[in-house]
Amino acid sequence: MTDTKAEKRIVSVGPMALEGVLRIPPDPKGLVIFAHGAGSSHLSTRNNHVAKELGKRGIATLLFDLLTEHEETDRANVFDIPLLSTRMVEAIDWLRSSSDIPALPIGLFGASTGAAAALVAAAEMPDDIRAVVSRGGRADMAGDALPQVKAPVLLIVGGADHDVVELNEAAAKLLTCRKELAIVPGATHLFGEPGALEQVVELAANWFQTYLAGAREAET
Repeated sequence: MTDTKAEKRIVSVGPMALEGVLRIPPDPKGLVIFAHGAGSSHLSTRNNHVAKELGKRGIATLLFDLLTEHEETDRANVFDIPLLSTRMVEAIDWLRSSSDIPALPIGLFGASTGAAAALVAAAEMPDDIRAVVSRGGRADMAGDALPQVKAPVLLIVGGADHDVVELNEAAAKLLTCRKELAIVPGATHLFGEPGALEQVVELAANWFQTYLAGAREAET
């Protein structure tokens, strides 16, 4: 199966123009927006690998920069979850208003601090977000928003990423939605071990196929 073509897009969030990459496979079941972690961007090798694999399973994806180059020079912005989650919400609004992008059930995929931004955005847009997946995420940084999340949440953590496992266990207890904590044995924070990222892909794809495809079927 050939990869879905990656199309460069400019995501308009308020007065900001942020670079992004959109992939839409034939007859998509849903669309997943990625929120990258601190120090990363829409060019993240790992997130793009996950996006390509989701495309092979009929799921459209959007990766975009949460901050401008100037904003990234202020290290505090990288950990400003309210700011990052606002960018996610604005990106969803941009997506919904783009006439050339099909209206699809939306899921969010967050890595590291991006996971917190995705969860806060999901809490703020309960009628728009159908599923959330966190990869090695700092779900705990979503704080008071966690009990407000309505979409099903999958927390994927490396088994050797001990501190983040504990933080995700604590965050999972605060989630009142359908939730699952998946531990990838032997994997560290970046899932660089052989086969680790492939396990992330399978877990995420199954989650999104269940909750995005299911949502689309219910609407048709």
